[in-house]
Amino acid sequence: MPKSLITCDCLGSQTIDAKGLSEATGLNVARPCSALCTTQLDRAQAALEGGDVVFCCTQEARVFEELAEGLGRPAPPSLDLRDRAGWSADDAPKLPKMSALIANAMLPAEPEKTLDVVSEGLCLILGPAEVALEAAEQLKDHLGVTVLIEDGELPDTRAFDVVVGKLRRATGAFGGFEVVIDALQQVNPGGRGAFTLSDPRDGAVSQCDVILDLRGGTPLFPAPEKRDGYLRADPGHAPGVATAIMAASHLTGTFEKTMYVKTTPLLCAHSRAEQTGCTTCLDLCPTGAITSAGEHVAIDPMICAGCGACSAACPSGAITYDAPPVDLTMRRVQTMAKAYLDAGGTAPRLLVHDAHGTKMVRLSARHGRGLPADVIPLELTAIGAFGHAEAVAALAAGFASVTLLPGPTADIPALQSQIALITAIAGAGKATLLDTPDPDAMSDALYAEVAPAPVASPVRPVGTRRQITRQAARALHPDTDQIPLPEDAPYGAVLVDKDACTLCLSCVSLCPSGALGDNSDKPQLRFQEDACLQCGLCANICPEDAITYEPRLDLTNAALRQEVLNEEEPFACIECGALFGSKSAIDRISEKLKDHAMFSGDKLRMIQMCDNCRVNAQFHATDNPFAGGERPRVRTTDDYLSKRRDH
Repeated sequence: MPKSLITCDCLGSQTIDAKGLSEATGLNVARPCSALCTTQLDRAQAALEGGDVVFCCTQEARVFEELAEGLGRPAPPSLDLRDRAGWSADDAPKLPKMSALIANAMLPAEPEKTLDVVSEGLCLILGPAEVALEAAEQLKDHLGVTVLIEDGELPDTRAFDVVVGKLRRATGAFGGFEVVIDALQQVNPGGRGAFTLSDPRDGAVSQCDVILDLRGGTPLFPAPEKRDGYLRADPGHAPGVATAIMAASHLTGTFEKTMYVKTTPLLCAHSRAEQTGCTTCLDLCPTGAITSAGEHVAIDPMICAGCGACSAACPSGAITYDAPPVDLTMRRVQTMAKAYLDAGGTAPRLLVHDAHGTKMVRLSARHGRGLPADVIPLELTAIGAFGHAEAVAALAAGFASVTLLPGPTADIPALQSQIALITAIAGAGKATLLDTPDPDAMSDALYAEVAPAPVASPVRPVGTRRQITRQAARALHPDTDQIPLPEDAPYGAVLVDKDACTLCLSCVSLCPSGALGDNSDKPQLRFQEDACLQCGLCANICPEDAITYEPRLDLTNAALRQEVLNEEEPFACIECGALFGSKSAIDRISEKLKDHAMFSGDKLRMIQMCDNCRVNAQFHATDNPFAGGERPRVRTTDDYLSKRRDH
């Protein structure tokens, strides 16, 4: 039995085409209510008792959840049609947009992968004595508090711990911080009069669950607002200090930490044979959660804040966003585009935003112009995870343009880099970064945009992000063979200087993606452009500096084949005629060694032999190093008995 949508026109402030929605979505859409959350609450109760329902109102979701609880029913899902579609100054029909939003909501959600984090409430407070000690007084009944001060009078209390010293460094995250303190002095609690301190000690190591930093100035960690368990406030700003203290008081117990990304180390192009290649994710990570681990990178899930920039930029797919998974995001944009077009709409525009963007959309809908009827909002946990592959897939699916609306914590340079790559692949005007905190400015920009023409024949490719990008680009440019890309693009060709290349094949042994290969039958360097990550490893290892790059996206079938970059005439063994090595290399080595004392006579000829013939010639040579003298005769019993007879 299909789900039932319970709609409400919110006191007549929006128009709901129940029949049209039912036909477009295949769901049961009853006649709209007008005051579902108040005077018509009985209709909500009847719907809950009747079966599987979705309430098209998120504003009063709490009311429907409480009603369901009273009826012994599970909490019903809710869907916002009003703020995102119904409340709009645009007079165009809203049916295609509402159909797209409903289709997106009907997709099954992926369960989040989480990790349990246990906090015993051990809190380290840093800062000036007067502020830190006051914070400790407020927190001592909630947490196990230790105050670190560099100087000042010790308090006449043992309700919490006070130590004197200088913090050298802090590492870790919520539930697992580790601090190193120099010149540490602890209180000697015994004796009469003021407390005394122990002798100072450097390099003292301690652990805590929470750090409350009231020092002001430089934070202990990069991107401090994204480090769980690290609370920071200006000691001179009383409201900020109070807020931090309140937040700290709740950080005890067991918490769930979302596992934002998943990794496939075998695909990582970070390093090979101690040669550094791709460092894109290391350069982008704002929290320092990503570190080098030899030939691949490692991600500390406790430090990762889930910004998604690493997933969007990773050239190989070794790091992919998992909250939600990349393939679900692809399905969402493709599903919304199809539903919009199937409902009779043309040239939809996609607005990608995070939770902050949802608030802006809501404010604009209630107090301003709302969103245009052709702009479909898509909320993501982290807007940074929406990269060029997702955007190009959306454009190929039928969206006319893609606009990214970053929140206050978004990494703007990372988004700008992706916008540049989207523009290079899809064309000018196809992707925009709308960086504004003003809901009215957001609406004005969207109303003013003149959307380019959408793709003539929408496609919905599947596969890896690289495969989807290539297929989508071919749909967007059916008559184009190659697209030039920016310098840092993860697609392109390897160019080889044939005059400099000696076919040593060092590049082949290091290529992490298999884009470079050899030929077992002849001296040959082969290349498959579709697999090239432009990671830089082959250029770094080439002893002749014969390799350069050309960032581009080849849309022809040639990119899927192995093409010969360089080849030479093989050398024939002078003994058996078997082909081995390259003629130029053997000739060059022979020429260099012809006057060398150690290669006089027949030894120079061995260089011109294959492996088998060389070993055979060496074995039969008069100065064979493997040859020894005559082996001694084995002594037998007769030998020992003959000695006895002689004596």
